[in-house]
Amino acid sequence: MSELEFRPGLADVPCAESAISYIDGKRARLEYRGVAVETLARESSFEETAWLLLKGDLPSQRELADFDDRLRHHRRIKYKLEDLIKCLPETGHPMDALQAGVAAMGMFYPSRDVSNAQSNWDSVVRLLAKLPTLVAGFHRMRNGDHPINPRDDLGHAANFYWMLFEREPSPAQARVLDACLILHAEHTMNASTFSARVTGSTLANPYTVISSAIGTLTGPLHGGANEEVLDMLDEIGSLGNVRPWLEHAVATKKKIMGLGHRVYKVKDPRATVLQELAENAFAESSRPAKYELAMELERVAAGILGPKGIYPNVDFYSGIVYQSLGIPTDLFTPIFAIARVAGWLAHWLEQLKNNRIFRPEQVFVGKTDVPYLPLGKRP
Repeated sequence: MSELEFRPGLADVPCAESAISYIDGKRARLEYRGVAVETLARESSFEETAWLLLKGDLPSQRELADFDDRLRHHRRIKYKLEDLIKCLPETGHPMDALQAGVAAMGMFYPSRDVSNAQSNWDSVVRLLAKLPTLVAGFHRMRNGDHPINPRDDLGHAANFYWMLFEREPSPAQARVLDACLILHAEHTMNASTFSARVTGSTLANPYTVISSAIGTLTGPLHGGANEEVLDMLDEIGSLGNVRPWLEHAVATKKKIMGLGHRVYKVKDPRATVLQELAENAFAESSRPAKYELAMELERVAAGILGPKGIYPNVDFYSGIVYQSLGIPTDLFTPIFAIARVAGWLAHWLEQLKNNRIFRPEQVFVGKTDVPYLPLGKRP
């Protein structure tokens, strides 16, 4: 029997040293390069936050202007890549289309020499700029519509909204969508980030690195929880059914989507600030019925599950926000990827600085010294 300690899922096993983000689950603290995520969501932009994650410090006015200009310049995709997306099944999931599109991008922009800092930065800019175009383009084309060209006069989040609907978001809508991107941009060593670092450790090109991370995010245990929150709220149905539904769910040990987190033992700080910014967007029309349901579920759950350290995480409200913006449910996880690519790329660049290929050990539990029995003698 092996003497190695086996921890399923590598639970609590450090796999890298990182200076990118920090979580204190007991104090509801998430920081990007030392800056509180709530501050970034309220005061910053996704473009500035991406620079912070990638470079390590907040940009100067000139640096941010130049970075923003480059992102706007690289939003368009090659027409052959657009043709490839047109050939994908209309019934396919947008995450699969995004993964295929990103992998194909690597053929248009060969970047095999990851020791070339300038080439790496060019790839970073292209991936940040083009992922929204891929997602919006596939969504339009699967519905039989032509993709909408990006607009250089709109910010990152507002331009994505434009490419989806061919209309500009209101300032409040653009702001809450931008905040969603900021809040999902990075979250320490989660499954998709680990996948990116493992792939990056082989010195694979950055498009392959991000494609592998997107593939990991497609799994329902990682991305997609906000979709399941909406299904759960539909199942609850009414304010009067919240308490009996929750009590039954707890009694039968049913998983309650959007509540609880492996790291946070208090309310996720991302959920708190997202709820605050969502109120501004809801004020332009009216509060969605699901939002009222979610707030009541949070209130009731605080008394039942709060003592166990189970509180809302960011997925609890993000799906409601996306739905209020008119965004289809199956685009929720691709939007997660549009945001998280900033964190993935930051980890990829950090991995390359002091790289060592990942080669973990296993605990072998199979047979040994099994004799080979010729085929004719087998029963």
